[in-house]
Amino acid sequence: MMKAGFIGCGNMGTAMVSGILKKGLLNKDEIIVSNLTEAGAARSREKLGVVVTMDNREVAAKSRILFLAVKPQFYEEVIKEIRDLLTEDQILVGIAPGKTLQWLEETCARSMKIVRLMPNTPAQVGEGMTSVCINEKVTEEDARQIRELTDSFGRTEFIPERLMDAAGAVSGSSPAYVFMFIEAMADAAVAQGMPRKQAYAFAAQAVLGSAKMVLETGMHPGELKDMVCSPAGTTIEGVRMLEKAGMRSAVFEALTACAEKGKRL
Repeated sequence: MMKAGFIGCGNMGTAMVSGILKKGLLNKDEIIVSNLTEAGAARSREKLGVVVTMDNREVAAKSRILFLAVKPQFYEEVIKEIRDLLTEDQILVGIAPGKTLQWLEETCARSMKIVRLMPNTPAQVGEGMTSVCINEKVTEEDARQIRELTDSFGRTEFIPERLMDAAGAVSGSSPAYVFMFIEAMADAAVAQGMPRKQAYAFAAQAVLGSAKMVLETGMHPGELKDMVCSPAGTTIEGVRMLEKAGMRSAVFEALTACAEKGKRL
């Protein structure tokens, strides 16, 4: 039996498998993935070098830890396709918003170990933020193995399931908003005469470094902001304009809308 299997191997599945392989947690012949198309299968073989199939049932039958890395709208169809092959010894891992532990177990129509993950796209560069919740059948050793895998492509936090929609908003979807922020900052730099490529580099590195300061110093973001704002200086003038435009409120409302949408999926 393979140690891990992925039904679906798009951007997120590929990022997760890449991290696992890069850290040397599993060998290529210990991972099996399924793709919907021949073109997708060819990409997985070329990029990952793992065992590749177009048969979801083969993945389900051969994997101890089984990741459902397909779009949420396909979850029910895929689970019904494979559920007669699932066993109590396997760990089923869902990575879709809205698909609760209870829903997954009921759809599987059997009692088994179930985990929910909420990874994000920075996993593609080894800097993902993954939230995890588990059902009561998952043992401490199972949870340790899941954390080891998810830590291979970033950071991991175990949380109660009631917080999964909040986690999806603050880390799962928020990279899109951060990309918009970087793009807007770069546009402003271009308007001041900076070449486009250089503007993206300045903006992206500023965001990367700022995030690292929050994580590594343990200081409150407000304190760090105050350190940049000299009296009557340029930065506080920019802060004034952001507050005038309702930046905090816009971010608050965007993440709240995202979390509420996740609950309805």
